[in-house]
Amino acid sequence: MNTDETDLERERAHVPLLKQLGPGLITGAADDDPSGIATYSQAGAQFGYGLLWSVFFTTPLMIGIQIVSARIGRVTGHGLAANIRERFPKPVLYFIVGLLVFANTINIAADLGAMGDAMVLIIGGNSSVYIVFFALLSLVLQIFIPFPRYAPFLKVLTLALFAYVGTLLVVHTPFQALTDTVIPTLSWDKSYVSMLVAVLGTTISPYLFFWQASQEVEEQRATPGHEPLREAPEQAKAHFRRIKIDTYVGMTLSNVIALCIMLTTAAILHTAGVTQIDSAAQAAEALRPLAGDFAFLLFAAGIVGTGLLAVPILAGSAAYAVAETFRWRIGLGLTLAEARGFYSIVAAATILGVIIDLSGIDSIKALIVAAIVNGIVSVPIMVVLMLMVTDPAVMGPFVARRRLKRLGWLATGVMAAAVGAMFLLM
Repeated sequence: MNTDETDLERERAHVPLLKQLGPGLITGAADDDPSGIATYSQAGAQFGYGLLWSVFFTTPLMIGIQIVSARIGRVTGHGLAANIRERFPKPVLYFIVGLLVFANTINIAADLGAMGDAMVLIIGGNSSVYIVFFALLSLVLQIFIPFPRYAPFLKVLTLALFAYVGTLLVVHTPFQALTDTVIPTLSWDKSYVSMLVAVLGTTISPYLFFWQASQEVEEQRATPGHEPLREAPEQAKAHFRRIKIDTYVGMTLSNVIALCIMLTTAAILHTAGVTQIDSAAQAAEALRPLAGDFAFLLFAAGIVGTGLLAVPILAGSAAYAVAETFRWRIGLGLTLAEARGFYSIVAAATILGVIIDLSGIDSIKALIVAAIVNGIVSVPIMVVLMLMVTDPAVMGPFVARRRLKRLGWLATGVMAAAVGAMFLLM
């Protein structure tokens, strides 16, 4: 075994597990953003326990495609857009990045709107004021705080997810939930398939691919002695092991929270005949008379906490993609003066989200729409990812092996089939 590899593995062995968790943990937590909360809430309220099976089904698929994304970033030392730029024609690059920016902007608007509504439920006031405040807070954190100091803050925000575990603990979940999960009842009804696409889209989202790959690059560049694995293959074993642990923990946590949200809304709202929940804030409000003030407060506070985590990641992933497309300097570790183009995209995506909210567009419907858009947009992006991770010209000796390749293509095929079924039934 190479001395450098031995030293790196020894170094990792003495690092506490929590400190080893980074891009995967934060990415998984950001997946349960207010748009995701609204989607899972609507799935539970409308179909009861009928879609719980999808959480277990998507977990390995989500893990597979996120490991693919992380490996591309760590092996090449570049984010996904930079690799697409080198591997595919410009029209493909512009198409992929354009879809990502479009989906992320809608998602930012939906998340900020839900956060504003949640604050109104908790303390009263004006939703528009809260929307502007949260947008400014997100921008200040990203632009003016160096990323090494900002990353621990993102890790702390992942604790907001446990609000939904707490919510589930204060409601009664019948045994039927288990039987409906193990023996699912599938339906070809248009609304059922559309909701399935929304669940898939909010679970396997394009911005998560770009963010985790870029954060692998950020960590590699910020750590002395660490190089892209194509240039330092002796470091591959230790980093692939870390990526696997990090991604497994992050994605499993994400889907456990999704399960808690679905179970809570199915057990309380669906059982009580409340079958139409169009926003995360509305789900929290509907819980109050049925499950009590404590469950309501936990649910609403979780919306704000997860939104504070997700909005900067949505804006940041769009900025990474655009900046890499045009070869601008990138990185949250750089100052505003060093990466003006990069930070201008962060600001533009966030501000556009605010404008969408303040223009009177229905942010309630935007939440579910954002999830469906993510599901549709994911398909071509996942195809491109799988072509890259199996290409020796991109990955060198680290092309995906058979198991990861099958899992990645399975995730892509499932997403494509669900989207195709939705369009056929429309």
